[in-house]
Amino acid sequence: MTNQSTVREFVLMGFSDERDLQMLYSLMFLIVYITALTGNGLIVIAVALDHHLHSPMYYFLVNLSLLDICSISTTVPKSIAVSWTNNRQISFAGCVTQIFLMVTFVGGELALLTIMAYDRYVAICRPLQYRLIMNWNACIQMVAISFICNLIHAVIETSMTFRLNFCGSKIIGQYFCDIPQLQKISCTDTKVNQMVILLGFLLDSFIFAFIFASYTYIFSAVMKIPSVQSRHKVFSTCTPHLTVFSLFIVTAVFSYMRPKSLSTPSVDLLSAVLYTALPPVLNPIIYSFRNKDIQKGLLKILKKISIL
Repeated sequence: MTNQSTVREFVLMGFSDERDLQMLYSLMFLIVYITALTGNGLIVIAVALDHHLHSPMYYFLVNLSLLDICSISTTVPKSIAVSWTNNRQISFAGCVTQIFLMVTFVGGELALLTIMAYDRYVAICRPLQYRLIMNWNACIQMVAISFICNLIHAVIETSMTFRLNFCGSKIIGQYFCDIPQLQKISCTDTKVNQMVILLGFLLDSFIFAFIFASYTYIFSAVMKIPSVQSRHKVFSTCTPHLTVFSLFIVTAVFSYMRPKSLSTPSVDLLSAVLYTALPPVLNPIIYSFRNKDIQKGLLKILKKISIL
């Protein structure tokens, strides 16, 4: 049995074997990638240049945009290169790097969405204590702790995955290195790995419950506001986050928790695209359309660009 140390490369699954379709897919992925970079980059620049946006909520939004840029940069450029060159091979080190970065960035995004839910809860349910609770030191510490925890989680997941032996097929049934797909082609017992993933899902369920509880309190507090206009204004600050979180959860659940009867190579590829590429593209659009402060910040940038 060939040990994992002798594995030098894996083979990724392509979207098509026809050259014309490969070029079309590479163009589509390039457009998606540029859109994600532009949208999230504009969010970061708008918040950085507009001092009115220097608040905890937008500090977390900037970190979310940076994570979106990093996560989509982990998978999509490689997919573009695969379609462009028709070379589906990825080195062992490259696969390890993709797994480590994806676990770090996706976990970081979930952690940030949780922190942002807590931020909205404090702002709406405990407004008089908001500045005291959500001070800059607390905000920076929460982001730093979540980043460190996700790095540790990524190290554990990556080391557990690549302790496996790969002695059969080296073809990964996905367009990037994905932990479940690597477990499928392993010739080692993966029960321990599956237990680690199950523990991760259990932890995620607590996070979902926390966010659900936060919004239960938020909506309860909002409905007590007598003014309809004030209620609408408060809701408008929560809607983007709730929409982004729902998009993240729906795509993740469809990718990893759908019934096996719906699992085919084509569906697996499509779900992975939705999970890895759709949120980074739509998140800045959602915040831009639903947040007037972000719109004003973006208009300032466009005016400066037009003057230049």
